[in-house]
Amino acid sequence: MKEQKEIVVRIREYLESHQEKLINFLTDLVALESPTSEIEKQHKILNFLQVQFEAIGYHIIKVPGKNTGGYLYARPLDRDRSLPLQLIIGHCDTVWPTDTIKHMPITHDDGMIKGPGIYDMKAGLTQLYFALLTLKAIKAPLKVTPIVLINSDEEIGSRESTNCIKRLAKISNRAYVLEPPLGLDGKLKTARKGLGRFTLTVTGKAAHAGLDPEKGINAIVELSHQVQQLYAMNDFEKGITVNVGMIEGGISPNVVAPESKAVVDVRVLNDGDGILITSKIKGLKPFLPNVQLTVEGGIGRPPMERTERNQELWKIAEQHGRRLGINLEQAISGGGSDANTTSIYTATLDGLGTPGDGAHAPHEYIFENKLIERTSLLTLLLLTEPLYKKT
Repeated sequence: MKEQKEIVVRIREYLESHQEKLINFLTDLVALESPTSEIEKQHKILNFLQVQFEAIGYHIIKVPGKNTGGYLYARPLDRDRSLPLQLIIGHCDTVWPTDTIKHMPITHDDGMIKGPGIYDMKAGLTQLYFALLTLKAIKAPLKVTPIVLINSDEEIGSRESTNCIKRLAKISNRAYVLEPPLGLDGKLKTARKGLGRFTLTVTGKAAHAGLDPEKGINAIVELSHQVQQLYAMNDFEKGITVNVGMIEGGISPNVVAPESKAVVDVRVLNDGDGILITSKIKGLKPFLPNVQLTVEGGIGRPPMERTERNQELWKIAEQHGRRLGINLEQAISGGGSDANTTSIYTATLDGLGTPGDGAHAPHEYIFENKLIERTSLLTLLLLTEPLYKKT
């Protein structure tokens, strides 16, 4: 117990004495605007991170993407190969286009630091780097070797980095994901909904709307019936949501619409509900005669469920929180992250970023006094004993 108190004191003292450096690092990251769609901007921030990690003794592998900036993998140069691994994941891409910082500048205001991408998730990247820096500086003995994956395509579903995340999660004892926590009080995310995307395409028959409308089959009318059936699949008590977010159809006001289309967003809390709702959507039948209905898509990101091993990791975080004077809570997130992927293969804890608000919104900010607090929490988590033996 005395030893644990001493390590907490050493971690806090180190981070507090380097607070200015930590804030400067964070503002440098925010100033490096990095929208997902701009590959050169992604290369620039990944190069910056490479220099920083190499300076603290990490070997870097950068993998370029085909349609994105790719990802960065880092592992200690000096490591004990007999130790298990722990995976730390962050993303450097943001939803903000270049030059957003001109009308949404980095500011320090009433205990908050504001700026595009600061909450989601450049504060998390800052915590990641300084947690590793702290461990190196205080020479704390690690029982589990940290490895790092920073991708540049998380905001578009980690299309090019997911395979690597899967491989690393399979060989890791646990995974920590530096997405923002939930709510102003910073709840950790121990469950996330799975995400699905479906496209319904209806093919009818064109005809002149004034001369012979009876010869046509209106695909928009058919789609309206399908939309009602889709909305009937919502079950908010079970956490199943089905949202028709986009529709299109027709070619002209004076033509019976020969085609229509709907794009549907689906969220579920568990695999069973994902299978059920997929079956229902793909089992939809046309309402009108002589109409062709095509359904494509499926569950792309499986849910992160509150598995036994995930809850074991949460309980450890809760204990570390008490040592730091934080009363942590756990929560379910309706959105997805790379934690949905890692949770399939290993114990996972998400939402380890810095409390704040405004992800993807103009008022995006973090609480400045929480940055050291949450970096301390991550540092303690990295010092935790292995959870279980991988099978």
